[in-house]
Amino acid sequence: MSKTNPGRFFEDYRIGDVIRHAVPRTVAEGERALYHALYPARHALYSSDEFAADCGLDGSPLDDLIAFHVVFGKTVPDISLNAVANLGYAEGRWLKPVWPGDTLRAESEVIGLKENSNGKSGVVYVRTRGLNQMGEAVLEYVRWVMVRKRDETTPAPAPVLPDLAKAVAAADLVIPEGLTFADYDFELAGEPHRWGDYAVGEIIDHVDGVTIEEAEHMLATRLWQNTAKVHFDATFREDGKRLIYGGHVISMARALSFNGLANAQMIVALNGGAHANPCFAGDTVRAWSEVLDKAETSVPGIGALRLRLVAHKGAAGDHKLRDDQGKYHPQVLLDLDLWVLVPV
Repeated sequence: MSKTNPGRFFEDYRIGDVIRHAVPRTVAEGERALYHALYPARHALYSSDEFAADCGLDGSPLDDLIAFHVVFGKTVPDISLNAVANLGYAEGRWLKPVWPGDTLRAESEVIGLKENSNGKSGVVYVRTRGLNQMGEAVLEYVRWVMVRKRDETTPAPAPVLPDLAKAVAAADLVIPEGLTFADYDFELAGEPHRWGDYAVGEIIDHVDGVTIEEAEHMLATRLWQNTAKVHFDATFREDGKRLIYGGHVISMARALSFNGLANAQMIVALNGGAHANPCFAGDTVRAWSEVLDKAETSVPGIGALRLRLVAHKGAAGDHKLRDDQGKYHPQVLLDLDLWVLVPV
């Protein structure tokens, strides 16, 4: 009997299955240092204990996307080891800050299955929760993945497609306990722009670009303990290329968005997202954001912006998203829909 794990294939999933993922991970200041080395991340709340304390927190929590990547990485051996592609996200919420010293684990429930028409693969929908050492949920999201079949002759299950919200309602955003922007220091944060300075429909070009390096991507993907074969094994794809982990692109785009959104201090929801086209080493990533909506929150002085964050490998100032047929332009890498918190 083999003791190794070949990963799950499409026919191994059943609606209602709850998967407890190995291995819990204790995160510390080392993760923050590596994260800030890999990406040009410099939002003040995640860079300075003093700035965070002035915002009512006990200190600087770990970046929201560190929590996301760690939780996501836990799920890979059970959900996407044999994935063709990670297709999208919905109903994501950050529920509690993650602090240095916290231990994170993850569990996922299978909520949807649909075989593809080619009979060679299918789409698996899961709802994943990240939990800390006290069993408290710190993060939850839905994602769907195209997964290979082990045997193409296996009969297809009855399709089940979950009914997913197009966006997290503003009233359901969780504001971290104690967070206040009453004494917010705009000069130290890096920009003067408040919640009221942004208009729905406004597009912000984040100006800068970063060329993706193979070594940095490999380091980042190992850091999050993401074991998906497409990211490491150059023989796994017919073109012989290693696919850049989509989360690497997400973090790069978020870091680039500092230029124009320096005061978007916290991500509190992931409404939706798509990895529109593959990213490979050598691609230069740029980003722009569109303000989709604005909302007040339950805490005075804290407003929420709903943003479309787009990463692309086109020229600076290129804001094309879809063509006349509604398909993503080939230079678009990421289309992400987020709620962020901004001082009013």
